[in-house]
Amino acid sequence: MNSSTPAIDVLGLRKSYGDKLVLDGIDLNVAQGTIFALLGPNGAGKTTAVQILSTLVTADAGRIRVAGHDLHSEPDAVRAAIGVTGQFSAVDGLLTGAENLIMMADLHHLGRVEGRRRAAELLEQFDLVEAGKKLAMTYSGGMKRRLDLAMTLVGSPRIIFLDEPTTGLDPRSRHQMWQVTRNLVASGVTVLLTTQYLEEADELADQIAVLDHGKFVAEGTPEQLKRLVPGRHIRLRFNAPDQFTLATRTLPTAAPDEDALVLQVPSDGSVQSLRALLARLDDASLEVDELTVHTPDLDDVFFAVTGQPTTTDANTDQKVTSK
Repeated sequence: MNSSTPAIDVLGLRKSYGDKLVLDGIDLNVAQGTIFALLGPNGAGKTTAVQILSTLVTADAGRIRVAGHDLHSEPDAVRAAIGVTGQFSAVDGLLTGAENLIMMADLHHLGRVEGRRRAAELLEQFDLVEAGKKLAMTYSGGMKRRLDLAMTLVGSPRIIFLDEPTTGLDPRSRHQMWQVTRNLVASGVTVLLTTQYLEEADELADQIAVLDHGKFVAEGTPEQLKRLVPGRHIRLRFNAPDQFTLATRTLPTAAPDEDALVLQVPSDGSVQSLRALLARLDDASLEVDELTVHTPDLDDVFFAVTGQPTTTDANTDQKVTSK
């Protein structure tokens, strides 16, 4: 695959199940060696897109090329170039970690010596050397997901599909998976990630597409998406009512909260606007107790483009989309 060839190139992808239109003519272009995140509420079509791109489900229409190969006419070549880590672990709990990897090596026809060498290499890469001697049923959730991803890598795929890979993990395990993913991309692997964790997409993705009702409703880098949403402001909190009153006269465009003695000053988020505000406060001899800068995050973007709020997962304190 030429370095300028997209890892994934999709035009007009459509898929229906009966009367339900799941994917409504989406276009997708994923550059090699990058992380592309698909966001969207449950039922938006994220998993269906991954299933189609990984040859598990047939599309109704669309031109699809993965790793430079036509998905329809060269499915075996596509399968040889990709790996898939689904929402549910493929780990066999009755085998040790090493045995799970050796089983995958056998399925890839690596041969006895090469298969065991590859298994040992992946156990070390994923910090599972000691755990590799134990039954996988004894692993924590984070260890199982790391082993699951290691199994995906046995065949050295150039493109990996990660379908909600950190769902249900505690924050520490989630961060470990993030670092593993970054390391893979640094080695030249391309990752297409679906996730409901907005922080995860913000942390990892080079490009993000928000899928809703079968269509992309927003695309871009995390920063580009955040700029779609108005609401950047600087929050000023005062201790003294007289200072607050003076500030409301000095900054007439600010939104006041009299009970909290807080002003929200519209801002474009630039350093220049912050400097200008500080100069006005200094000129008026205003004493501010607290100053914070608010920039819309992906939660705000998600709500703006899908109309669906976010909730907080009580177990992880990470924001996820509404169920």
